[in-house]
Amino acid sequence: MKQEPSPTNYVLLEGQCAGSDVCPLSSVQAGSTVCIKQLAASPEMIDRLREMGFCEEQKIKLLSRQSSLICQVCNARLGISERLADAIMVEPVSPKPSRAGS
Repeated sequence: MKQEPSPTNYVLLEGQCAGSDVCPLSSVQAGSTVCIKQLAASPEMIDRLREMGFCEEQKIKLLSRQSSLICQVCNARLGISERLADAIMVEPVSPKPSRAGS
């Protein structure tokens, strides 16, 4: 009988990703650009998230953290609950280095 891999525990530090740099979208600071790495929700919810543009390897920007999280996804602004954002595992995107002399 094949044994299921144990779930990874992520450590959060002051609203930033820690360890392997993967954390829930709900822990990211407003203004951050991240890359979606995994959707950890029910199959129906995963399908709906993908329809809205929240797909693995998609880069998104968290614009606001008020009563809901406002994200820029594929040139559209979408609001999601913090509970739903808990199920979207993301990794920070490094800013592109600026070119000297530009």
